[in-house]
Parts: sequence; structure tokens; C-alpha cells
Amino acid sequence: MRITRVGQQCPDGVTCPAVFATDEYTMIVQGRRCPDEVLGMLRLGAGEFAVEIPAEVWREAAAQCSTKAT
Repeated sequence: MRITRVGQQCPDGVTCPAVFATDEYTMIVQGRRCPDEVLGMLRLGAGEFAVEIPAEVWREAAAQCSTKAT
């Protein structure tokens, strides 16, 4: 699998929420693990995880992907 970063935010230079596009037409999201109270509201299947990223990272990734698609 090949990945390309399409959105990232590194406010402190260490913690870097990011979104990656794959060559398999999927997306990978890197972020903070959601708090237990949020996880309790979700229906996660076996092997699924939930992470949180800033909305701006998602907007940047969406803009990058739509630019590359045209």
C-alpha cells in the first residue's frame, strides 16, 4: 500500500493529526484516540477505532483530494 499525506496540522511539532490517501482508494486518519465517553456513543465493529482530528485538517484533505481528482 502506498500513502500520500493530503492534510496535516502540527501545532507543537510533535502531535500531528493527519489524513492520508492510499493507492487503494481509501483514506487513513491519524489523530488522538477519542475519549471513552465518545467511544460509548459509537457502534464500532471488531477491529475499528475512532480518532479525533481538527476540522481544518479534514477540510485541507478534502480540498487536496478534489483538486487531484479534476
